[in-house]
Amino acid sequence: MTTAKIDFEELFDAAPNPYLVLDADLVVRHANRAYLRVTGRSREDLLGRYILEVFPDTAGAPEAARDFGASLQRVLDSHAPDLVAPRRFDMPVDGKPGEVEERWWCGMSSPVLGTDGDVKWIIARADDVTELMQSPAVRKLTQPLSNQVTGIAAQVYARSHDLEQLNEQLRQAHAREREIAATLQEVMLRSPDLDRHRDIAVRYLPASGSLNVCGDWYDVVDLPPDRYSVAIGDVVGHGLEAAAIMGMLRSALSAAIRAVPSPAQALEVLGLYARAVEGALATTVAKVLIDPRSRLIVYSNAGHPPPILLSPDGSCRLLDQATDPPLGARPEHVPRPQAGLSYLRGDTLVLYTDGLIERRDEDIDIGLARLIDTLARCGTLPVEELADVLLARMGVSGGGQDDDIALVVVRL
Repeated sequence: MTTAKIDFEELFDAAPNPYLVLDADLVVRHANRAYLRVTGRSREDLLGRYILEVFPDTAGAPEAARDFGASLQRVLDSHAPDLVAPRRFDMPVDGKPGEVEERWWCGMSSPVLGTDGDVKWIIARADDVTELMQSPAVRKLTQPLSNQVTGIAAQVYARSHDLEQLNEQLRQAHAREREIAATLQEVMLRSPDLDRHRDIAVRYLPASGSLNVCGDWYDVVDLPPDRYSVAIGDVVGHGLEAAAIMGMLRSALSAAIRAVPSPAQALEVLGLYARAVEGALATTVAKVLIDPRSRLIVYSNAGHPPPILLSPDGSCRLLDQATDPPLGARPEHVPRPQAGLSYLRGDTLVLYTDGLIERRDEDIDIGLARLIDTLARCGTLPVEELADVLLARMGVSGGGQDDDIALVVVRL
C-alpha cells in the first residue's frame, strides 16, 4: 500500500489556531491562515523577515516585543517549549489608517529539533486574550497576578475558546444528525392506513439524549373488508442500529398480517424472520386485530406489556390472556397463543411500550397501576387529548429519561 505524501503547509493552513513557523534565526518562514486572520497581516508582510522587525514595540506596550523575543531565545537555548504571559500588543484598525486598538496576546513556542539535536524550527502559537484581560474581574484586581498565574489563566482561557469552537461545531453536526434522524424515523413510522383513522392517536418519544431514532414502533394496517390491525413493538437498544432493525421487523409484520390475518400466526412468521436478523432477538411485540362488525378484538403478545381495554365507565381490562416470550426466546419454534374479547362502541384500546410505565426506582407493576388509574380518570377524552394527558400524567411529556416511548390510543 502506498502512503500519500504529507503536505505540512496544507496541514498548518487547515489548523483553526494561529501559528507561525520560524527558523533558528527567528525569521518567519510560514504563517497559517488563522494567524493572518487574527493579526490582520498578509504573508507578504511576514515571510522572510525577522520576527521583531515584523512586530516591533508599540507605544502602548513598549516591552512586549522584547518579552516575546526573550521567550523565543529561551526556546533556542533550552530546546524546550516556553510560555509568555499575556502582553499588550496593539493592532491596526481596519479602514482607519494610523489608528490602533488595544489587544492582548499570550504565546506558546515549541522547538523542532534537527538530526544534530539543535533547534531547526520554532512553532509559535499566538492567542488573542483581549477579552480576558479587559474583563471586569481582571481589571478589578488590586494586586496584579504573577506572570506564571496570568500565563496559566490565559492558556486556560485560550483552550476554553478552542473547546467552545469545537462544541459549536459538534452542536451543528448533532443538529444535522438529529434532523436527518427525525426525518428517517418519520419515514420509517409512516403508515398510510393510519391516515384513514381519525379515531386513532399515536405518539412517539425518543429517550432523552438520543438522536430521535429508536427501536420502538407502531403500525396500523387495514384488512378487507373492514377490519384493521394495530401493532406495537420494542427492539432492544437505541439509536440508528435499533431503528434499522425496527424498520425491518415492522415491515415484515405488516406484510405478514396481510398474508395471514391472524395475530398469532403473524407473530410466528415474524419470529422466524427475526432469527435471521442480527440484533432482532428479544424484541417484544403486541399484535391486535379489530373487527368492527362483530366488535371483537383478537390478539397475541410476544413478551410485550399488555394492551389495555378501557370502558367509558372507567373500568379496565388487560389483554394478557395470550402472552408468550419475546421473539427468538425459545430455541425451537412453538405456535403462539391467541385470545379474543368483545368490546362495546366507545371503548378505548391503549397500546404502549414499556418506557411509558417503567421507572428505574420502582417495580413496573406500579407504573402499570398508575397508567390504569390515569385511564380510569381521563378515558372519556378525545383520543388526541387522551394521548397527551397520558404522557403528561405519566411524567414523560418531554420524552423518556432512559427509554423510548411509543403510544397508540384507539377509540373503538
